[in-house]
Amino acid sequence: MDSKSINRYSSFCDSLRSLEKAKYRDGSDEFVVSGTVQKFNLTFDISWKVMKDIIVKYHKINDFATGSPRETLRTAASVGLIDDDRWMDMLELRNTLTHDYDGAIAGKSFGLIINEYYLIFERLRDAAGRYMDQD
Repeated sequence: MDSKSINRYSSFCDSLRSLEKAKYRDGSDEFVVSGTVQKFNLTFDISWKVMKDIIVKYHKINDFATGSPRETLRTAASVGLIDDDRWMDMLELRNTLTHDYDGAIAGKSFGLIINEYYLIFERLRDAAGRYMDQD
C-alpha cells in the first residue's frame, strides 16, 4: 500500500483512539458532546477513504464513485470489508450533524456514537489492519 494510504489508515486509528476517550467523559457536558461529534465526523470521513483505498488496491475495483461515501460503503459491503448495515445510518447521522446548529441532535446521538458506532469503527480498524499487514 502506498504511503498516502498507510498515513490515512494511521490517521483513522489515531482518530478512533481519540473518539474512545469520549466513552469515559461526562455525556451531559456540552463541550464533551460537541467534541465527540466532531471526532465522530472526522473518524467517519477518514474511514470511508480507508475503505476506498483498500477497495482500489486489493480488490482492483475502480468503477465506483470514489468521491462518494455512499458508493464506497456499498462497494465495501459487496467485497466483505464491512458487514454492518449501520454504516448507512452513520453516514446519515454524519450528514445530519453537519446542520445541527443548536446541538439537540448531538446530545441525543452521544450514546449511540460511543456505545455502538465506536464498535463498528473498531471492526473496520481490525479488518483494514489485516490488509495493511499484507504489505
